[in-house]
Amino acid sequence: MLSFQFSTLVWLGLPLVGLPVWIHLINMMRHRRVRWAAMEFLLASQKKNRTWVLLKQLLLLLMRMAAIAGVVLLLAQPVVTRGWGRLLGGGAMHHIVLLDDSFSMSDRWGNTSAFDQARQVVQRIGEDIGFEGEQTFTLLRFSQADRGVRGTQPDLLQRRVDSEFLTDLGNKLAAMHVSQSDAGPLAALRAIGQLLGKEGRAAQNVYLVSDFRARQWDEPGDVTQHLADLRRAGARLDFIHCVEAMRPNLAIEQLAPGSGTRAAGVPLPMEVTVHNFGPGTVREVPVLVETDGQAQPAIKVTEIPPGRSVKERFQVRFPTPGPHRIAVRLEADAVAADNTRYAVVDFPSAVPVLLIDGDPRAIDAKYVSAVFAVGGQVTTGLGPRIESPRFLVSNPLEPFRAVYLFNVDHLEKSAIAALERYLAAGGGVAFFVGERTRADFVNQFLYREGQGPFPVPLGYPAELLPDYLQKAPDLEVTKHPIFEFFAGQRNTFLPMVIVSKYYGTAPAWKPESDPAVEVIARLRNGAPLAVEKRFGQGRIVAFLTTAAPVWNNWARDNPSFPVVLLELQAFLASPQRSDATRLVGSPLELTLDSSQYEPQVHFDTPEDDSAPLATVDAIAGPDGRLVASLADTDASGFYQARLARKDGEEETRCFAVNVEAAEGDLRTLRGEDLFARLDGIQFEYHQAGSFQINRQEQAGYHLADMLGYLLLGLLLAEQLLAWSASYHPPRLRGGLVPGGVR
Repeated sequence: MLSFQFSTLVWLGLPLVGLPVWIHLINMMRHRRVRWAAMEFLLASQKKNRTWVLLKQLLLLLMRMAAIAGVVLLLAQPVVTRGWGRLLGGGAMHHIVLLDDSFSMSDRWGNTSAFDQARQVVQRIGEDIGFEGEQTFTLLRFSQADRGVRGTQPDLLQRRVDSEFLTDLGNKLAAMHVSQSDAGPLAALRAIGQLLGKEGRAAQNVYLVSDFRARQWDEPGDVTQHLADLRRAGARLDFIHCVEAMRPNLAIEQLAPGSGTRAAGVPLPMEVTVHNFGPGTVREVPVLVETDGQAQPAIKVTEIPPGRSVKERFQVRFPTPGPHRIAVRLEADAVAADNTRYAVVDFPSAVPVLLIDGDPRAIDAKYVSAVFAVGGQVTTGLGPRIESPRFLVSNPLEPFRAVYLFNVDHLEKSAIAALERYLAAGGGVAFFVGERTRADFVNQFLYREGQGPFPVPLGYPAELLPDYLQKAPDLEVTKHPIFEFFAGQRNTFLPMVIVSKYYGTAPAWKPESDPAVEVIARLRNGAPLAVEKRFGQGRIVAFLTTAAPVWNNWARDNPSFPVVLLELQAFLASPQRSDATRLVGSPLELTLDSSQYEPQVHFDTPEDDSAPLATVDAIAGPDGRLVASLADTDASGFYQARLARKDGEEETRCFAVNVEAAEGDLRTLRGEDLFARLDGIQFEYHQAGSFQINRQEQAGYHLADMLGYLLLGLLLAEQLLAWSASYHPPRLRGGLVPGGVR
């Protein structure tokens, strides 16, 4: 049976088949009688060849009519039933459904969701294609494509459509739920080619069932190339849209420790960032807080403009050392997965800090140690250790969260190299100068034309004369984390700081000469007093005065001094902290010392910490250490690894796994937007609620390609016949033609 995709074109276009006949009749009406002496000769010749000439002309007329009919049929896209299609060599059909199950598909409205709509569409596709003929079906969810070591895991792969097919498909769909991944279409499209390869005679119909969020389709990139490859292979593309409008949505983008000392018994600020993906401003947004499973007072975000993020702080305090769990949650909205964020923070009993003093009396180091090691009910969580410069030569610096150098006149080259390695790896170093500081040593070995760790070249010690007229404060600070505590306060203790002596910088040095250097505090005469520098992954702060109240009165009963020192410690230690975000779907990897741990590691699931999720056998890495990797991290939450030590003890390590918050951006592209961004890709666009398969078309064989080749051959034959039927006078020798002249 023959059918057409665009049947209207057949009825509108077929009357054009008679156009050559009308042209011929019109030309007959234009003939004129001309008296000619050789007419008798021509009439005799016509009688002799009349039959052959009429046959050629009639055949030429029919071919031209057939050419017009062929163009009309080609535009109408003819399809024959599968029985005839098999005779033509193309009866098999492979239906490939790529189902978006990223967590934006959990977008809910009324009593349904985007994923509910998607499952109904897939079920309808299975029902509409029937099970007659050679049909196969593949179902692949976005989250199951290209899963690293787990590979691609389709739900159905080239499943023959038979009497049991609908039951199997229904069972698969009923068991499906939206994932917590942000998987897009690229991996699924790439997986089709890897899984299916060349399918011989089978035609392909690829259905993309998705919410077509702008995040993945606004700049499709490689997606366009894979779609073009499918079209070149002859596949038909159907885009089925499962949402009709964008809904407002809030997401927690980040949960991370702020600047502060992480130690048991010490309050630590936590920072939570909430993003508004909706089109309007939201106000008074409550954020619920949990620590180790216990509810804490909620915080409130006053206002979040559309498309913006707002960061709020809250404090946590844990009296016992070890890893602790922190979770924050938003109230329910369109998408649930991005309303919760998790973090695991390790709180040691004390943070070791190294104080190196060049003066044997260690006056500066003792003043700083008194701030860090304050006793009683107030604790800083810091464990200061005072040593001489020789300590840097033969001891590792990695255990210390910051290194302070006071009044140092000389360091060995190996000590300088150790400091630079420590800084390059993310360590923090603070310098305080004094009477023993030698500018020539600092400039030659520590500054080294800007290549060393000291941020500025030193000039000479200078005195800051008293200002009896203006009475301006000696110390002027900038907006920097070290002085953030004093921001916006008028009557702070900073104006009470008196500096009598300081080290000036070299006259030729300018702050703008090194982009890695920033002056963060100045004296009232404009001279730098505190300078910051980035070195590798680490941070350096140099104070060009003493820490002890020798060249200033700062450490003598001025409450701002301990505040600045504690903020300085937090600033120096922050690069060393590893707060990398682990996302859903990314493997959890542990590196273990084979001399201390057994190779088997048990992992617990976020849903139930009491039941082991998986047992993983660690393998030996290239450095001889054991590496245990958990690939199944498809749910956000807390994961726990149980390690068996060779001394018989059990050790636990906890990890936080979160969703990619950007997937909560629910901006969606409509049909016209997709056509514009996928320019040159031919596809059909449908809304999920109205999508239906034309069973006759899906079960048939498209004749468009074959008809195109036949039309091309027909046009070539028409040209040859037209040339044969036309008059071509013979050329004579000398260039004469009958009845003509040379």
